[in-house]
Amino acid sequence: MKTKRHFFLFGLMLLALLALNGCTPKPSQVKPLDEAPPIYPAYHDITIPYNIAPLNFLFRDEGVEALQLVIADEEQTPLMQLNSRGRKVRFNQKEWRTMLANQRGRRLTATLTAKRSEGWVNYRPMTWLVASEPVDGYVSYRLIEPGYEVWNELQLCERHLESFDERIIADNSRLGGRCMNCHIHGSQRGDLSMFHLRGAGGGTLLNRQGQLRKLALKASPMNSGAVYGDFHPSGRYGVFSTNIIIPAFHAQGNRRLEVYDTTSDLVMADFDANRLYTSPLVSDTTRLETFPTFSADGAWVYFCSAPLVKPLPQEVKRLRYSLCRITFDAATGRWGERVDTLWNARTQGGSVCHPKASPDGRYLLYTLADYGTFPIWHRETQLQLMDLQTGEVNPLTEVNSDRSETYHSWSSNSRWFAFASKRGDGQYGRIYLAYVDAEGRVHRPFVLPQKDPEHDDLNLKSYNLPDLSQTPVTISSSQVEEMLTEPAEAMRWEE
Repeated sequence: MKTKRHFFLFGLMLLALLALNGCTPKPSQVKPLDEAPPIYPAYHDITIPYNIAPLNFLFRDEGVEALQLVIADEEQTPLMQLNSRGRKVRFNQKEWRTMLANQRGRRLTATLTAKRSEGWVNYRPMTWLVASEPVDGYVSYRLIEPGYEVWNELQLCERHLESFDERIIADNSRLGGRCMNCHIHGSQRGDLSMFHLRGAGGGTLLNRQGQLRKLALKASPMNSGAVYGDFHPSGRYGVFSTNIIIPAFHAQGNRRLEVYDTTSDLVMADFDANRLYTSPLVSDTTRLETFPTFSADGAWVYFCSAPLVKPLPQEVKRLRYSLCRITFDAATGRWGERVDTLWNARTQGGSVCHPKASPDGRYLLYTLADYGTFPIWHRETQLQLMDLQTGEVNPLTEVNSDRSETYHSWSSNSRWFAFASKRGDGQYGRIYLAYVDAEGRVHRPFVLPQKDPEHDDLNLKSYNLPDLSQTPVTISSSQVEEMLTEPAEAMRWEE
């Protein structure tokens, strides 16, 4: 039996060697092609963080029999070679991590050779610049049907960007089918985050300093409960919009769902004192104020503001939001005495949504659409970057596509931002990462890598609001489920 076992193992080794030989082309057998390899994701000429998970990819030509990928350094010294039967290239995570750690700040060349029925062909090499600065290690997001009709089948998830590990923060199939708004962090911290749980037994679930609380961020003077929000850097305050939101479905192919506000104001929540309050400057009944966010130092609240137009939805194309700001004094908790306009929709044209300040205080990243407050189904929606030191606006031509780019967030070092894009098929939002170098140049983005490169083809849910964090969220799905039966803490209104 032992001899038979040895013969069997020898046979397997021989077959493996023969297969490997069949996957390894000889130079004389290869025909060069001056074209990019047809792969998904299109990892051509991109900048990547040294701590990103392997860039596994799928060869789109079904006629391929075998693939060989050779990665070389700047001196064209080979660092890694992969031989694959079939159309998928998957890296060993440990070898990939070691290679990138050793090549920080350097440019790699990835050359793909494919065996087709007519023989081996060699594609134009791809370049990968390995940035010296890492991206934050975690990203949370909401998985939801792209049409938003099936809102009771969704999850809040967290992905480890250095690997392919994913976990569920909250699953509404275990929360009575309640709608959940997107999960956001404060200061890219896993121990400072929140999301809204709607419906009976709902509230705002606040994860702060190891404690999970359920708050009722609603008081009688407010037109609704808290909707869009952000944390002050101290974690003590949260700024929110209160919106009466109306969804409207229509038949335009690239604008399937229109969402607009009939009224919206801003409020401040003091989590230590359990109080809510506002200012007449950000609760003007003739204007719509929404999407508030703090500056990096907490001294400003940026927000979007538009004059109320009527009737809606008939006049929704006239609804255009400007980018504004007001000071905030964390020591006293007071709003400022005036509102400044940084980008004027009336003179510039277009509508600004979702401003987000970079942690170093230099930039403000936002979306620009033709009109409205829900640009995810506006194909023309693009990201723009404002330099807060100079006021100069970067149209981000290297980042934007011919589909909507929305729901962005910054890495804690201000060198990376994540966003959701529909550029793949126009229907499903996927997570992309883009690099901002020390000179302020923004590099071509790349889609979040997956363990199985066919994942994006098979996954029929969109990624909403990818929010980056340095550390994992300190709450579990079971803790969230336990909070469902807890009463929400009331917040008092303060004039």
